[in-house]
Amino acid sequence: MSMNKTPGTTGLVMEEPLLVERSHSGRKSCCLPKLDIEAPDLSEFGDLVRDETEGLPELSEVDLVRHYFRLSQWNYNVESGVYPLGSCTMKHNPKVNEKVCRFAGFTATHPYDPEALVQGNLELLYRLEEALKAVSGFEAITLQPAAGAHGELTAAMMIRAYHVAQGKPRHKVLIPDSAHGTNPATSALAGFSVVEIKTGPEGFLTAEAVADVMDEDTAAVMLTNPNTLGIYEQHIAEIAKIVHDKGGLLYMDGANFNAQMGYMRPGDIDVDAMHFNLHKTFSTPHGGGGPGSGPVGVGKRLVAHLPTPRVVKEGETYRLNYDIPESIGPMRSFYGNFGVNVRALAYMLELGHDGLKAATEMAVLNANYIRARLQDHYKLPYATDTLHECVFSDALQKEHGISNVDISKRLIDFGFHPPTMSFPLIVHGALMIEPTETESKEELDAFCDAFVTMAKEAKENPEIMHSAPHNSFRRRLDETTAARKPVLTWKMLQEDK
Repeated sequence: MSMNKTPGTTGLVMEEPLLVERSHSGRKSCCLPKLDIEAPDLSEFGDLVRDETEGLPELSEVDLVRHYFRLSQWNYNVESGVYPLGSCTMKHNPKVNEKVCRFAGFTATHPYDPEALVQGNLELLYRLEEALKAVSGFEAITLQPAAGAHGELTAAMMIRAYHVAQGKPRHKVLIPDSAHGTNPATSALAGFSVVEIKTGPEGFLTAEAVADVMDEDTAAVMLTNPNTLGIYEQHIAEIAKIVHDKGGLLYMDGANFNAQMGYMRPGDIDVDAMHFNLHKTFSTPHGGGGPGSGPVGVGKRLVAHLPTPRVVKEGETYRLNYDIPESIGPMRSFYGNFGVNVRALAYMLELGHDGLKAATEMAVLNANYIRARLQDHYKLPYATDTLHECVFSDALQKEHGISNVDISKRLIDFGFHPPTMSFPLIVHGALMIEPTETESKEELDAFCDAFVTMAKEAKENPEIMHSAPHNSFRRRLDETTAARKPVLTWKMLQEDK
């Protein structure tokens, strides 16, 4: 018996009303016992005390559970299929790491516990720092930052502290136009002015471009490597020398570190600071606003300015050291997102050096397989070899009136999440695809087949793409009206009617 190959959502699809629409007066989802103590006197709070909670829905437990379960079935997630978001590394995460981070010895501890009672926690943090040092070549690591951009800010503040300590505060940061979008925002937040450098014609930054603008008022160059085109910055070692000769520092955005593990250690080429995305490279589910972890590795120039506290080992004992005179101080409450750190160390210990290197190889292989299959159907703006991701544009489809928005909407009908759109900004109509190392050839072929089909549809049946998606829970929305006239609450919806 042949299987139905029709793409898109099939089977039971339920329309789900809002909770307020399902509400019936008197229904409850829980039964609380009567108070066996005297009720507190809240009269002193006056109008802040309410007798009733008007407007809140009233539902039974089964109504409530089914509502949220049905909504969860609407969501596309990394367990559903390929999540090809360029520069975001949305990959499968081993379930063993989830189990490890839920061990009672980790979940039952508290940051205020005495150091003597959390030696295992401190040892884990120490060992994770050592592991990150080993794969990156840096002198030291801080695990405090809660995400990548937070890691960038931590590094920028350390860079500022370094120049102040030298007695020569500086005011500018140089950033190429192929960098991650958070880099300019981070620099501005840290008090620097941003100078943009144009990427060369081959998709990477040239040493000459840096030399032309590097001066003694430049605090640092922030370089994403591989950059948002998926291209390795081939002149990075030469750029590091140019920057250091002028007294500046080199920051490398490490969000794409999964493209170089086992092959390149930033510390070995004199990079001064780099953030890791543990929630991308080392196994924690990424997206939805958290949790995340963005540790920063630093070279010898910045060690003195690392955030406090730092985990130190004395014999067989671990403790937290707060006595760091030139530190920028704490960057987060306590010591970072501990659960993410547990997952990351479990992942690194499970794979080991050879396994991490193999993960890099598979990430690069998968991205280049997609590039090879699609380059005859979609415009490839840069011919330079790419690593973990590839960037196409909608230029060929624009000849038939089809944009990258149409392509992404139609892709939903084939059961796949759209790739990153319209970024990087240096590629007009960009389609940025990162398959990650965890996808099989069969899954990649199905993904590429969908893109090849859409390239054909753009020529022969453009209307099917203009009106897509057709098989999703919702058809294409009026995004302009949604942005200009948002309906954010039940009351607003009633007023709108």
